[in-house]
Parts: sequence; structure tokens; C-alpha cells
Amino acid sequence: MFHRIGRVVVRHPIWTIVAWVIAAVAIVATAPSLPSNSDESSFLPKSYESIQAADLQQKAFPSAFTPSAIVLYQRTDGQKLTPTDLKDAARVTERLGGAHIEQVQKVVPGPPSKDGKYDLGLVQMDSKNAGQPVQNTAAQKLRDDVKKFTAGTHLDAKVGGSAAQALDQQDSSKRGQALIGVGTFVIILVTLLIIFRAPILAILPLILIGVVAGVANGLIAYATKLFGLQANESVSSILIVVLFGVGTDYFLFLMFRYRERLRAGDEPKEAMVNAVGRVGEAIASAAGAVIIAFLALILSTLGFLKQMGPALAIAVAATLVAGLTLIPAVVSLIGPRIFWPSKSWQNEPDNARFAALGRTVKRRPALAAAVSGVVMVALAMGTLGFKATFDLAAGSMPKTKESMVVQTEMQNAYSAGAAEPTSVYLTSTDGKPLDKAQLPSYATKLSGVDGVAGAKLAALNPAGTTADFTVTLKYDAASDKALSTVGDVRTVAHADAPTGTKALVGGMSAIYSDINKAVDHDYKTVFPVAALLIMVILGLLLRSVVAPWYLMASVGLGFGATLGATVLIFQKAQGHSGLMFMLPVIMYLFVVAIGTDYNILMIARLREEAREGREPREAASMALRHAGPTVAAAGFILAATFATMMLAGNSMLTEMGFAVSFGIIVAAFVMAMFFTPSLTALIGHAAWWPGHADRGEPSHEVSGGRSPQRELNRSGR
Repeated sequence: MFHRIGRVVVRHPIWTIVAWVIAAVAIVATAPSLPSNSDESSFLPKSYESIQAADLQQKAFPSAFTPSAIVLYQRTDGQKLTPTDLKDAARVTERLGGAHIEQVQKVVPGPPSKDGKYDLGLVQMDSKNAGQPVQNTAAQKLRDDVKKFTAGTHLDAKVGGSAAQALDQQDSSKRGQALIGVGTFVIILVTLLIIFRAPILAILPLILIGVVAGVANGLIAYATKLFGLQANESVSSILIVVLFGVGTDYFLFLMFRYRERLRAGDEPKEAMVNAVGRVGEAIASAAGAVIIAFLALILSTLGFLKQMGPALAIAVAATLVAGLTLIPAVVSLIGPRIFWPSKSWQNEPDNARFAALGRTVKRRPALAAAVSGVVMVALAMGTLGFKATFDLAAGSMPKTKESMVVQTEMQNAYSAGAAEPTSVYLTSTDGKPLDKAQLPSYATKLSGVDGVAGAKLAALNPAGTTADFTVTLKYDAASDKALSTVGDVRTVAHADAPTGTKALVGGMSAIYSDINKAVDHDYKTVFPVAALLIMVILGLLLRSVVAPWYLMASVGLGFGATLGATVLIFQKAQGHSGLMFMLPVIMYLFVVAIGTDYNILMIARLREEAREGREPREAASMALRHAGPTVAAAGFILAATFATMMLAGNSMLTEMGFAVSFGIIVAAFVMAMFFTPSLTALIGHAAWWPGHADRGEPSHEVSGGRSPQRELNRSGR
């Protein structure tokens, strides 16, 4: 099939390119804008208690005051606020309330800090638009007005809270995307220049993948709108890396084989046909594994991951189609001139290092498998220390951002949980008014929970059927202690609810606690489903029942080694309290899916060598010699492009960039180079049971495709 695809594309390159240009223009021109949502609560389904609590709050207290932004006042010299300063703060708060800023419903004074150094202005916005870009604009207007209104006073005022965090997150994301884009571009360009010493070949994939990126983003926007998915700024940063990293991988897979066929004596166009025919199945299988792994995220209960899965799957699918059509069409038009001015492509390289690796695996496959396996197991031990953090806002921007400074200063000056208190809603189940005499004792019981700084009755709805209790925790809303405390609050709130009532616990700590539960659910569903589907793809590719098991086992070891190394670097060495909660899920999918690419390429080449009559150990040795350079180059470029995410300046993308790039290094240079070929050599012909896919010469290549000299060289190695 892939041989036929290659022949059609090479025979009609102009029509193939024209079709891509028309499709790209049509999709980019008509695609809707991609919305963004930074409201963590929107990532959870309605079945979780924190979301039910938010819905109840909307019904029972539609005009309840929930600050979306916080203005933090302090003196410019850091001393205690004077009576004049407090009057100035009150005046600024009043002026903000009367400024008629869009989305701002009211601004009221908040309590001063106990040490007398801080005062607050609490800003309520339209709750229907929480997390939407329109409130980011409102937060920016607040900051502009605060600077203007405090001019001439001794006050320094900063704006924080959820709306300001979303604004800072957006700004940080744009900066991060720019750095990631530039870093990715430079890495790919420089690496390809070093490998091929051909400027046309180095620039071409960047141009072609840029076209694919436009198509993919348009298709993603359509899918997001059609299926009502949630979008997030971080997805765009990941998309850049996936498109250019994976796209360059597939470009390299094709170009290495195209160069090999030219060296074997094929005519240029026939060389491209044979390259697509030979490596097309491996590219399609590798892409299929990635797509299926990403689509498994649809099973996630988190809206963030539900959006990421289809988006990345669409990006990889577009890249796959381009790899089998657009790239071969363009390269077939250019021909061998693509390697200009280098002449080295005409000569068969010695590949001395990879030949030496191949000889090592051939002579001592058990030792190679054992050493590489022990290294991965040793690193995997680090997973025992894994802890999760749940604050997406803090994790997605530097601590120097204004909203993060406000959060830190409020935690120091007020109770750590004062900025984001927990709410307990006690509501009647029979429609009768609550017994007001029972409410004070209920608040006392909530106050008695270990880790609670205080609890009080904040409001009673007009019908008297629902009471709102504000519970202030001693800890930051996203901390492990806060999540543990909110669990205890839920236990007491449910157990001590008076007869005829039920309690729902909401607030950010409750949302983070529910996100924790959702992630645990994803571990039990997304992981095994993705692994099973990838195994099916491997089985279909290799026509084997045996090989997929040890291939997936090696990938599992690679995942464990990657997570363990990430824990050791960030938690142990750098002292982070934990890793971002979704990191293991994302890392599993990237490392398992993309890491499988290199296993697929190596095992497919090993099968090809075995079909030419070589015994298992010799086939493994030759596969390393010929596929090793491709895997090394592709693995380095992909790992380096993911490492550019560490330039974004926030902990979430830094952790993700390190983890995925390290995982790809393990997949390319440990699994694909040593573990997989060594195990295949040890297992021998049984690895291909029951299909015996390692027997017999493939017949799809044209007669005369190999030169006699090439065959002599290969048989003599």
C-alpha cells in the first residue's frame, strides 16, 4: 500500500502540492478562533462535589460576593499603614467601584492584615465569564486604574486573584510560546545542517511543517468548537513542539531511507517511491501509536486533558499525511539537489560507532539487555517519592508575576487560605427552611477540624433553605495540607449535617481535591487503554503476539525511569514540593507513544534484515548499524525540541519539557539502541510468533532497486 502511495505522489508531485496549498488556505481562512479557559473548575465534570457546590451557590446566592480579583495595598517603604494610608486605600477602592469597568460588578474594602502592613480591595466580576479572556482584559484595566488612582500617595497597590492570575498566565504563555518556537526552529535548523551539511534540506522541513501547523491548528479549532472542548494556553505551547518535533522525526525517517536508496543505485524518483514503500509502514505505525495514545485522553475526566488529547492527535495525523504525501512530493521535485552542496550523500558511511554497538549486541545480547534494564529500574526507584501539586496558575507562570507576588504576600500577612476560602453549603433536602438554632453549633464543628483557622455563617438565602459557611484554612489552597484538611472538612460537614439537610463543600481546595480524584481515575483508565491499543498496533505491524509484550515492557520501564529521574531532579535536588498533577499522565502518553516510534523503527529494520536471510543476532547487529543513525538523529532533535519548553519560565512547562525530553533520550538511546534489539536477538525467531514475519524477502521493491555492489557490501559486513 505504501509503495503505491509513494508512486502516486511521485508521479503527480505538482497536483499533490497544489492540493495541500488549497486545503491549507481554505482551512486557515475559515477556521474559528480557538477559545481559552483558565478556570480550573471547568476542567471537572458535574458529578464532582466541588462543581455541585458551585452550582448550588449560583442558585441559592446568585448575588453572593466571590472576589475574582484582589487589590493588595501596602506602603512603598514597607512600614505599617497610617490612618492617612488607610483612607487613601478606601478612596482608591471606592473609585475602582465607580470606574464602570466591564465585567466588574462591585469593589468593596477587605479586612486589613493583623500586622497593619496590608489592606485589601475585593473585586467581584460576572461569575458566568469566570476564566474567560474578557475578564483578563478587566484585570488589566484594574491594574491601569490602580496605578493612576494611587499616584501621589504613599501606597503601592498590586492586583491579584483568579482574574489577574489568568491575565499573567496568558502573558507568560505568549512569551513561552515565542521562546519555544524560536528555540525549536534553531535546534532543528542547526542539527539538520550538521547532519546533512545541506541548507535546502535543513530549511525545507521547517517550511513544510509550518504549513502543516496552520492546517492542524485550523482543524483543532474546528474540533474544539464542534465538540465543545475546553482550551488552555499551555496546549498551544505543546502543539508547537509536537508538530515540529514529530514532523522532523518523520522527515528524517524518510530522508535517511531516500539517501540510502540513492546510494543503492535507484533513480531519484524511484528512490523516493522505494523510500516511502520501505519506511511508510513504520511511519504510519509510529504515528498510529501516538494518535491512539493521545485519543485515549478522551477517557480522562479532566477537561484540560480532554482538549489536549484530540488536539495532539489531529496534529500528529496531519503530520503523518504530510509525511507520506507532501514531503515526498516536494523532495521528488528537487531530487538529489536537496543535498547540495554536500557530496557525502553519494558515499556509503562507515557508521563505525553504530556498527560497534551492533557487534556488541550481537556478541553479548544478554549483557546489553541486563545493563540497560538495570539502569532503567534504578532510575524508576525515584517514582516512590512522587508527590503532586495542583495549582495550575502558580505552575504556569514565574513567581515574579504580579498575581503570584500578591498570592505570596497574602499568605504571609493573612491566613494562608484567606485568599481562597473553602465554602460549605448546608441545604434542606425537603424544601423546608433550615433550623437557625442549629447553625451556630454546625459552624463550631467545622471550626474544630484540624487545619481550619476559622468558620462562620456567611449568608442565608432568602427562602432560608441554604446556608453558606465560610471556612478559612490555615494552609495555601493548593497545598497537600489544604487538600487533606478539606477532606476532613467534608467528612465533618457530611456527618454532622442536621437531619433533613445535606452539605456540599466547594472552593478551590475542594476543586483541587476533586482534580486529585479525577487524576487517580485517569491512571486506572487512560494508562491501560493506551497501552492495550498501542500493543494492538504493534501486533498488526509485526504480525506477532510475542514482540508487542516485551516492547511495551521496555516502554513501561522507560516511563518509570523518566518519572523517577524527574522526581530526583525537581523534588530532591531542587526542593520542589511536588510535580504538576497531570505530569505523569502527559509523560506516560508522550514517552509511551513517541518512545514507541523508535522501537517501531528499530524493530521494523531488524525484521527487514532478518527477511534477507540473517539470523536473529546478525539481524539485530545490522539493524543497529543502519537504523541507529536515524534513531539517534531523530531522538536528539525531538528531545531537544521538547527541552525548549524549559525556556518558558514556568514550572509546569519546565517539568514537562525535562520529563518528555529525558524520556525520549531513554527511548532512543537506551530502549531502541540496546534493550529492544538485545531482547529480540535473545528471543530469536520466537519473537515473531505466530506470523514468522522475519522470514522471506519483501517483494514490493522494484527489480534492480539494489546495486550488486550494495549487496556485496551489505553481505560482507
